[in-house]
Amino acid sequence: MKYAQGGGLTPKGQAERERIRLEAADRFARGEAVAVVAAALRVGERQVRKWRQAWRDGGADALRSKGPHSVERLSPAQWERLVRELERGPMAHGWSEDQCWTLGRIRRIIARRFHVGYTVQGVWHLLRRHGWSAQVPVRRALERDDAAVEVWKAGLAAVKRTAAARDAWICFADEAGQGMRPPKGRTWAPRGSTPEVRVCVGGRGRVTVAGVVCFKPGHRSRFFYKLHVYRARKGKAKSFTWQDYRDFIVITHLQLDGPVVWCWDNLNVHLADGLAEFAVEHRDWLEIVQFPSYAPDLNPQEGIWSLVKRGLANFAAANLDHLLRVMKRKLKKIQYRPHLIDGCLAETGLIIEPW
Repeated sequence: MKYAQGGGLTPKGQAERERIRLEAADRFARGEAVAVVAAALRVGERQVRKWRQAWRDGGADALRSKGPHSVERLSPAQWERLVRELERGPMAHGWSEDQCWTLGRIRRIIARRFHVGYTVQGVWHLLRRHGWSAQVPVRRALERDDAAVEVWKAGLAAVKRTAAARDAWICFADEAGQGMRPPKGRTWAPRGSTPEVRVCVGGRGRVTVAGVVCFKPGHRSRFFYKLHVYRARKGKAKSFTWQDYRDFIVITHLQLDGPVVWCWDNLNVHLADGLAEFAVEHRDWLEIVQFPSYAPDLNPQEGIWSLVKRGLANFAAANLDHLLRVMKRKLKKIQYRPHLIDGCLAETGLIIEPW
């Protein structure tokens, strides 16, 4: 009996499968029972019996991999070209209704580009052999300009030089909101039975948080926040006004006791004329830098919101004041954990070197 490598296994998986079989051969030579070998290697006893029979007939060499079940029909150069075509996305190939790569679509791409016939199952084996798998994608805005993002990253060096020359803090600001309906989180339940979480969905109102994370080489990372509670009353502001953001910048400047380089997105209220005039009047300690559009991955403050939302998963608030108290408590915990703030910066890939 010869053991061929699984057609759907990656090279790493194939090598691991062979290692397990050869370890089983060593245990057979020591006279270990089938049940003992199966428990040690965490495989089924039926499979171990097959391995033992092959070992008795041909020794350890009978358990070595003899190559894939079938010869791959695409050459290495053709596979590299296929990868480039798949990276362009389904929209570039005429599928505009959704952005999902299915086995059928990949099969059609192979037939169009290389005139090679594959079955759907063959495409599955091909992708698995090269380390591909079906995954849930992350979302990225269609309006995002990747070229502008790269330009901004390159320009960040100038921002750092400006901050170093003025001995300033680099601050990343953003805002987020939370209503009475909490974000969903995973919980344990019997298999096949969807768990039920009771939450308050009838309450009106919303808690909005403006936050800023501040970094300066040689200093502990800082996090400040400002809360706005909207109770669904007529004539009341639903979120922060430009005057609120102005006061928030001033409070942050006083807390840090130094100049600040303030980075945030292009929200309409951030572009208000009053804020622009305020920045010009206080350019001795303030410089405002705008992020490119649809680039939340550049802002470390997004990581802070992720931590807060994770802590609110399946949270059943009794009323708006209850939600407000819990959010304050979670935000305060983050303030006393600078390693979490540093982790949010590392997640963006941005680096702030010592001046």
